[in-house]
Amino acid sequence: MKSSDLFVKCLENEGVEYIFGVPGEETIDLTESLSRSKIRFIVTRHEQGAAFMADMYGRLNHKPGVCLATLGPGATNLITGIADAQLDNAPLVAITGQSGLEKTHKESHQYIDIVATFKQFTCWNSKITRSDFIPEIIRKAFDTATDSYGAVHIELPEDVAQEQSNKNPLTKAHSSHLSIHDETELKKAAKMIESSSTAIILAGNGVFRESASSELRKFVESTGLPVVTTFMGKGAIAADDEHYLGSMGIKDRDHIMCGFELADLVICVGFDYVEYSPRSWNPDGSKKIIHIHSKHPETDESYIPDVQLIGNIKQALFSLNQQCDFKYEMSDQLKMVRQRMKAELEDFKDDLSFPMKPQKLIYDIRESIGRDDILVSDVGAHKLWVGRLFPAYEANTVFISNGLATMGFSLPAATAASFLRPESKVVVVSGDGGFLMNLQELETAVRLGCNIVIVIFDDSKYGLIEWHEKKKFNDTIGIDFNNPDFVLLAQSFGAKGVKIEEAKEFKPTIDKALSEGGVWIIDAKVDYSENIKLTEKLKDNHCACKNA
Repeated sequence: MKSSDLFVKCLENEGVEYIFGVPGEETIDLTESLSRSKIRFIVTRHEQGAAFMADMYGRLNHKPGVCLATLGPGATNLITGIADAQLDNAPLVAITGQSGLEKTHKESHQYIDIVATFKQFTCWNSKITRSDFIPEIIRKAFDTATDSYGAVHIELPEDVAQEQSNKNPLTKAHSSHLSIHDETELKKAAKMIESSSTAIILAGNGVFRESASSELRKFVESTGLPVVTTFMGKGAIAADDEHYLGSMGIKDRDHIMCGFELADLVICVGFDYVEYSPRSWNPDGSKKIIHIHSKHPETDESYIPDVQLIGNIKQALFSLNQQCDFKYEMSDQLKMVRQRMKAELEDFKDDLSFPMKPQKLIYDIRESIGRDDILVSDVGAHKLWVGRLFPAYEANTVFISNGLATMGFSLPAATAASFLRPESKVVVVSGDGGFLMNLQELETAVRLGCNIVIVIFDDSKYGLIEWHEKKKFNDTIGIDFNNPDFVLLAQSFGAKGVKIEEAKEFKPTIDKALSEGGVWIIDAKVDYSENIKLTEKLKDNHCACKNA
């Protein structure tokens, strides 16, 4: 059969449902083969958007999302999205076209060595130089992306795509991720928890990758242990659970650090080093650590585990729970940490000042969506407010670009989320800067019939950079810009737009948008003077709860 047909049959064999991408001259054989396949090709308006959509597919489904681009600039446009998936441990397979093999040893039109370039951003990648290699390369790509929770890349030159092959897709064996943890280590971990003065669970992104949220909740309910999540771990335990202290992730010394100062033991469950450096919460390396993860930890003097339970996280929590026959009583000091974090949001619920406070915007958004609905945050000052304060109640309901921290992530990611989970309401929280970086995918969202409400925190500047500049220099430079009329912009794409003129308008507007469906832009002026106020508030935060 034709190589491009074999390639597509191998993708079908791996369970691929969708491919997000931009077609090109060097990929037309592949897209023609896709047109006769049960795989749906979703055309995006930019390759970066395609990569972010594949990234979101991987996060939601815990299996590789797939994106496609042609050679040269099409391929290089994928890099940011691929790197985002790699650092946030989202399984992704990127496919790129290439010139014929006879051109790759010399200077040629649009030719760049993409395989060499992409090695820096992927777990593994390969050029297909013979059609007979296709079944093995595709199998290895999907196995690697799945096992490594990261990005891989396959390059298919246009002449190889046109070859003939008598190969077939490889038989796909059923696989499972089961672990039998050493009972001695389990008992040691249980003993450490029981004998600690103050133990805290730190739950990260890995909890979701292994669908271990329910087992974590059972473990917490049984033991009574308090829980802190990373920004990407939000929803691993419900925000209204009495054991939940809050989320950690900002560089300033936050309230949650009080809890870590009190702790002598940290039980890290699915915590990825890239989420928040251990040097921020264990600077002198004095805390004992239990590492529960599918992978061995990154080597760092602030993160030297005393016990490592490597393998299936869900199974590790189940087995550890069986060894723990005690009930932990949360101290008044830790309860105070929880109350201080909750109060920061609730204190602004009736604030009607305008421009709106970020805390008020976040409070109203939370009130407008259900426990199972989805919030996607872009990167900017608003991300830190979402990460700190937005209450998440269920797994896979809050999505943030964290490892690479990529502006422009939210709109394409939310488009994929709405497309893949049409039963869920999807809200985007974005700055005006980040929104305009992938604005073109607004057309994709409208074309796919998505239901998305995009809330733009509008301050006509790069607000996060302003925050950092004021902290360091007490001055700003190079951050201001002008915005388009977001209402007219929305309408030009076939979406709906509303500009908020008073704080009291926001909640009814977002409720209406969510009720009517479709794609909406809500332009809300934000008062980011709260950023510096937060910095000043936290600067003198010397863990008053210690003396409570």
